[in-house]
Amino acid sequence: MKIAFIGTGVMGKPMALHLCDAGHEVHVYNRTFAKAKALEPKAKAFDSIKECIKDVEVIMSIVGYPSDVIDVYDTVIEYAKKGTILVDMTTSSPSLAVDLYEMAKHKGLSMLDAPVTGGDLGAIKGTLSIMVGGDEQAYHKILPLLKVMGSTITYMGEPGSGMHAKLANQTVIAGNIIGIAEALTYAKDKNLDLNKMLAVITGGSAGSWQAANNGPKMINHDYQPGFFVKHYLKDLKLVLEEKGNLKLEVVEKVQKAYQILSDKGFADLGTQSIIEFYLKKMS
Repeated sequence: MKIAFIGTGVMGKPMALHLCDAGHEVHVYNRTFAKAKALEPKAKAFDSIKECIKDVEVIMSIVGYPSDVIDVYDTVIEYAKKGTILVDMTTSSPSLAVDLYEMAKHKGLSMLDAPVTGGDLGAIKGTLSIMVGGDEQAYHKILPLLKVMGSTITYMGEPGSGMHAKLANQTVIAGNIIGIAEALTYAKDKNLDLNKMLAVITGGSAGSWQAANNGPKMINHDYQPGFFVKHYLKDLKLVLEEKGNLKLEVVEKVQKAYQILSDKGFADLGTQSIIEFYLKKMS
């Protein structure tokens, strides 16, 4: 299949390469052309979206923010050939996903919202969890492509449903990651061996992906980004924008903590750096 992949950053690069390795012809675009060029010769890099998407059957994207999604799809919807399936895998606004679906449909295009979870390791290993909203017929057409990049693929329903599912997922992470940070802070204050403490957590009912993967990084002060603070903060703000009358106290608390962390210069570090909110008694 001939595929255009827009956004070849921490997540997009390995995802696009999995498609190449599966035998597909992949065109890639990134605002920083060197990041797209780095995928050659497996993929073919382009320095414009218009040229990248020419004559492809499927267009996929994973970029940073809803504003980036708008910039990308203003061009994609204008120039994509009729019948092309568009798949936005960015964690973005559910309302925007619905709007893009309607705009694409008007131009004879299919639009799916298909955000992912699993972090950079999931992208590299091809074990992402992918949740999809949009027309089910289009979903089944691209399902083989999604299976190349992920191990858990779930059709959630109408347009925007994939985005809502991702925001629910990010809500779980909020409580999880700040809970790990608080637990390690408590253990440190009581002079417990942090590595032993983490072994207790991961070996029992408190175990989680966040504990197993980000717990050791918290202990070692390794804040290299698998998932940027600035992007997770964006996700939490989207949850709060979409919550309506719901009372989501955990999300509100964690959003405030990450906002402080971002303001203190941690925006481009990994989400595990939330431990510094406690170690440095930020407020």
